Amino acid sequence: MITQPDRPAGRGRAVTPSAVKQRALAAAVPVLQPPRLRDAGWPERLAEYRADVAVVAAFGQILPKAVLDVPAHGSINVHGSLLPRYRGAAPIAWAIMRGETETGITTFQMDPGMDTGDMLLTEAIPIGSDETAGELSARLAEIGARLLLRTLEGVATLPRSPQDHAQATLAPRLKKEDGWLRPAEPARELVNRVRGCNPWPGAALLTPAGRLLIWRATALAAPGVIAPAGTLIPSPVPLSPQGRGQGEGPLAVTTGDGLFLPLEVQPENRKAMRWAEFLRGARLAAGARVGEPAP
Repeated sequence: MITQPDRPAGRGRAVTPSAVKQRALAAAVPVLQPPRLRDAGWPERLAEYRADVAVVAAFGQILPKAVLDVPAHGSINVHGSLLPRYRGAAPIAWAIMRGETETGITTFQMDPGMDTGDMLLTEAIPIGSDETAGELSARLAEIGARLLLRTLEGVATLPRSPQDHAQATLAPRLKKEDGWLRPAEPARELVNRVRGCNPWPGAALLTPAGRLLIWRATALAAPGVIAPAGTLIPSPVPLSPQGRGQGEGPLAVTTGDGLFLPLEVQPENRKAMRWAEFLRGARLAAGARVGEPAP
């Protein structure tokens, strides 16, 4: 088994082996941890194992053809999107942030490009309207494991389907600034960013009480609202079954289109809490302004 070198992790930044290394050691499987598989000598070293096929998942390096072609049936990758869409390191997060309603798993024969090889098997699933990247990742992991087993069973006979490169989209590695919320954007897009950045890096707003992470949110219609984007205003309460008029609901954020209503938030250096609890503690009222965090 080949995995990345041990790296610092956690608050103490202690050097920690990857989860796959820990499982491999527990099963008495030999482990290799090359800093870079592109370095000279690694194709020859890997050839000593005489592997039928290699499986690559979330390895984090672009592998050269000399390494990919070592096994008799080459190298197979399990990718969290319906290729050729969302090639790259964060396909699940970007699919959610861009408002997709469907995604899936693709297994494919690797080549030296970034997720560009011939496809083997795919399976599509719908994305829940409130589903976060973490929740969707958990569902796709189960599908990916099942699809990988089917791929390995048929690796010698499965047809290879070339990707349509003209339809490709990219899903680059997430950065902290990808979670910044810009109230001038439509509320639905802000909610999608919250979902896609949960659990990392977290979506953030700058409030009068400091930087605030938003873990859950929803979008509301805001007919007739004229307040500048980023203003806290009472959200409308729909008509009751008895036909009574609208009242005032919880404070929401005006946006470029609609209202953005946080549900679960986390102030700096504190635990996650409900939005109403944060507003009480921060003493924020209608008319307060929020915006994009500073770099």
